[in-house]
Amino acid sequence: MTLRDYYEVLGVDKNAGKDEIKKAFRAKARKYHPDVNKNHDAEEKFKELGQAYEVLMDDDKRAMYDRYGHDGLKNAGFDTSGPFDFGFGGLDEILSSFFGGGFGGRARRADAPQRGSDLRYDLEIEFTEAVFGTEKDIEIEHLESCEKCGGSGVEPGSRPVICPVCGGSGQVQRVTQTILGHFTQVSVCHECGGTGKKITNPCKNCSGQGRKNVKKTLNVKIPAGIDGNTKLRITGEGDAGKFGGRSGDLYVVIFVKPHEIFKRDGVNIYLKQQVSFTQAALGDEIEVPTMTGKENIKIQPGLQSGTVLTLKGAGVPYLNQASRRGDQFITIEVVTPKHLSEEERKLYERLRELEGAKSKQSNDSLIDKMKDMFTGSAK
Repeated sequence: MTLRDYYEVLGVDKNAGKDEIKKAFRAKARKYHPDVNKNHDAEEKFKELGQAYEVLMDDDKRAMYDRYGHDGLKNAGFDTSGPFDFGFGGLDEILSSFFGGGFGGRARRADAPQRGSDLRYDLEIEFTEAVFGTEKDIEIEHLESCEKCGGSGVEPGSRPVICPVCGGSGQVQRVTQTILGHFTQVSVCHECGGTGKKITNPCKNCSGQGRKNVKKTLNVKIPAGIDGNTKLRITGEGDAGKFGGRSGDLYVVIFVKPHEIFKRDGVNIYLKQQVSFTQAALGDEIEVPTMTGKENIKIQPGLQSGTVLTLKGAGVPYLNQASRRGDQFITIEVVTPKHLSEEERKLYERLRELEGAKSKQSNDSLIDKMKDMFTGSAK
């Protein structure tokens, strides 16, 4: 599927709020859902809508998309090759979140396919790992479909029976006689929970649930240049669905430990570097740390405290563009010595005398100039 701009897909402005995005999606979802629209391109357009809706309604994904586009989402673990699966299945299911049910008042059966829950895993990594990328093994616990009964919850060799209370409809009706006439109340069958079926011989492996808690280890690839609070999506590693529904997804949320000396803002690295009075006054060549090792930089004579020097290309790699990197900015801090040796003290006192003499000479020269100005005016 060709990827178009998500704002264009929904027909909203880049500053659109969530209410406006939801309204735009709601209008177009009815129009392009394949159950309603039989045009050959309806399904593709509907997939585009679903993809655009999930990204723009999620603050983290939207920020990633606004900053890096489709490539940024893909490199951060979001699948941009097809529609994002966020729990919307048939027409009733996708529109029920907006309209309280599908078309024609059809109720969604309790045994209809249900997508599994999404899960979250918080992963803390080192500063350098975020810059250059890494791989991590994580252990999760999630619900998997029971391998013995295939998720049905029924012991192999047996079958569920039609619920004797609701007759398989999943609903029960109760008629109440009042002075205004007869009123019919419809509710979910308490016997089968709305499935219309009753399991008389539950699977012993999963106790009739169709799913079991399972621990597993996953290898997570963390791309170079990833930033803190980024979510990596691992498709299908959430909880298993029910009644044949799809599994949810696992979202690995990245947290980055602070570095002792480096600070980061986007793709740029910031560092404070101290130099002495002598180095600042006379100039020098100093060694500064970078993300890839030490590098020498030149300090020009007369450098002032607070001056910022730049190392081009010494910052963080751009997501999905390893050949491009940000810059490193070095703020110079001229350090005042706290403890002086006797020899150092004498040298500083001599320097002060020279500075005082220089200042007096400058003042005397200024006074002489002012005298000449006044004398010339008098003449």
